[in-house]
Amino acid sequence: MARSFPNGFRWGAATSAHQTEGGNVNSDWWRMEQLPGIGLTHSGDAIDSYHRYEEDMRLLADAGLDHYRFSVEWARIEPLEGEFSRAQLMHYRRMIDTALGLGLKPVVTLHHFSNPQWFTDQGGWSAPKAGDAFVSYVERAADILYDVEWVCTINEPNLVSIFEAMARRGREGDTSYTPGQLCPPDEEIGRLLIDAHKSAAAVLHQRTDAKVGWTVAAQAFVAAPGCEEVHRRVQYTWEDQYLEAARGDDFVGVQSYTSQSVDGTGPVPHPEHPDNTLMGWAYRPDALGIALRNAWKVAGGTPLMVTENGIATDDDERRIAYTREALGHLLDAVDEGVDVRGYLHWSLVDNFEWGHWEPTFGLAAVDRESFERRPKPSLAWLGSVARANAL
Repeated sequence: MARSFPNGFRWGAATSAHQTEGGNVNSDWWRMEQLPGIGLTHSGDAIDSYHRYEEDMRLLADAGLDHYRFSVEWARIEPLEGEFSRAQLMHYRRMIDTALGLGLKPVVTLHHFSNPQWFTDQGGWSAPKAGDAFVSYVERAADILYDVEWVCTINEPNLVSIFEAMARRGREGDTSYTPGQLCPPDEEIGRLLIDAHKSAAAVLHQRTDAKVGWTVAAQAFVAAPGCEEVHRRVQYTWEDQYLEAARGDDFVGVQSYTSQSVDGTGPVPHPEHPDNTLMGWAYRPDALGIALRNAWKVAGGTPLMVTENGIATDDDERRIAYTREALGHLLDAVDEGVDVRGYLHWSLVDNFEWGHWEPTFGLAAVDRESFERRPKPSLAWLGSVARANAL
């Protein structure tokens, strides 16, 4: 028996600028990729979406999906502090116009991990005037967002605070720090990000009619027996403080891939298993239901949008199976009264996964020599679900 989604449910897929555009030479990620010994592959031309964004959008529209989440790149718009590029702002405006012309509603993200080099050189989000710098950029970006319905201020601030904490440890010469090892989110940086988000949201509400929120990386942590108190602390540090900050927002984006248990020492690394994804994560489509229920509770009834959900796999049948099960868990949450407004798959295309090309999340493959887009069966399958608005 088919299970229907709510009337007006939104369907789409997501990308980010640095992972797809190519040539993002003024960003801190571009510079970091060039450092010897860092172990990162260069993004280079990426998949040339800076020039081929219309091809990407047509993939979605032709499949029957109606929303496209993409980011605008701060490092392009403000390559030097206080110097804003009108040409780059118009480039992103053309992207918005193209989406609307194809019948796609843009979901625009203003910050997706990468920063201008000058911002990072000043200390990144730890700098005294970091929030002011971000809001100044948002004020300029707002000029092109006048008819955009959905705007995300910052993508996964809980992960941004991890990256900032890692960078600070490296700058301070912390000998206990192993480059590449994730550390817990820094709560002080988290508070700075929350302040920046609220200030940016105020600007956007004043200057646009958009629904404004941010997206949170949902860990879907589960307590091991007897470890409920440790789980509560870990859950707050890694996720819940950012969900609490979304109370009163127009929506909060939930981004879910897998689940982890928490024992007496904290999050338990994913053990090796033949079912693990290409990211080394446990195969847990049920994580989406866990994430949605927690976000609904902690964010105090703020409407939810699944802004990322997917699997790194080179087996597209497995992608369909994972997504089908994840959507089933989404519907279970909806049946329990959770207000979920839409589902945006990560990702539209195989792209640059922050230092690596091997983990393939896309609904379409890309030939990195010719940049030809090759839709996978999963794209047509998700489009059929969207057109029926039923699973």
